[in-house]
Amino acid sequence: MGLLIRPLAPAPFESELPQARLTVTPASAGWRYVSFTVYHLRAGQRLAGAAEGQETLVIVLTGVGEARLNGQALGEVGERLSVFEEHAPYALYLSVDGRYEIVSRSEQMEIAVAAAPASERHLPARLIRPEDISLEIRGSGQTERHIRHILDTDQEAERLIAVEVITPGGNWSSFPPHKHDSENPPHESYLEETYYHHIQPADGFALQRVYTYDGLDETLAVHDGELVLVPRGYHTVAAVPGCDLYYLNIMAGPRRVWQYQVDAAFRRLLPPSGSITGSVLRPGSGLPGR
Repeated sequence: MGLLIRPLAPAPFESELPQARLTVTPASAGWRYVSFTVYHLRAGQRLAGAAEGQETLVIVLTGVGEARLNGQALGEVGERLSVFEEHAPYALYLSVDGRYEIVSRSEQMEIAVAAAPASERHLPARLIRPEDISLEIRGSGQTERHIRHILDTDQEAERLIAVEVITPGGNWSSFPPHKHDSENPPHESYLEETYYHHIQPADGFALQRVYTYDGLDETLAVHDGELVLVPRGYHTVAAVPGCDLYYLNIMAGPRRVWQYQVDAAFRRLLPPSGSITGSVLRPGSGLPGR
């Protein structure tokens, strides 16, 4: 499997079951931890699943549905029709023995399901609401982007990390180029990573580079609904002018900590703190106007 994963063609309209438009497993990706699937639902369709020993996060990307978690009715989840709206998503967190069900009440829903191996800690299943999700503004000028921390290292979980990033057209993201492919605490942690992309307008594209200094060097033209694997190496993304970029990052590894190394060629661009993180706004904040 290459680094760029394209979605499957839509299922026939008469299909009764939700379609998995895109799937990544440890076996298909050639790594150990991250699984990721995107489903498209029509009105009335039901998506149900179980953790089956995996720590699992179910993210309502777009659309509105009714959800159940471990048999308990949660009511309505989801409120945005586009990932570019100024709203954070709803998400369901499941520990190793959890189960979920979502029935679409809107014309269309897009749902992402991420998973990683878990122990027997049996962390509480929970609904993550938009007001539970903080917003970070990272970078400035042509590197400014807006990050929604759906399940980050300050929230209870075992392995999974999940964030959404909105990058205005013409800006760079995941910048400076950095890597997290080695276990070298406290300097670097091994984290596998997926980038699931949406582009606005949908006929635009973005560019993503994944590279090392020992043979891996791929620069990819990424279109709406495509996914990029980052198994190792430095990585960065550019939203071309006139095309806003959204991506959902899923990360997991042996330790749930984000420690990274910036490409030495770009360390001069780091702020005095030496960190590429920015200012975090209160949970539930909408994206500022730009």
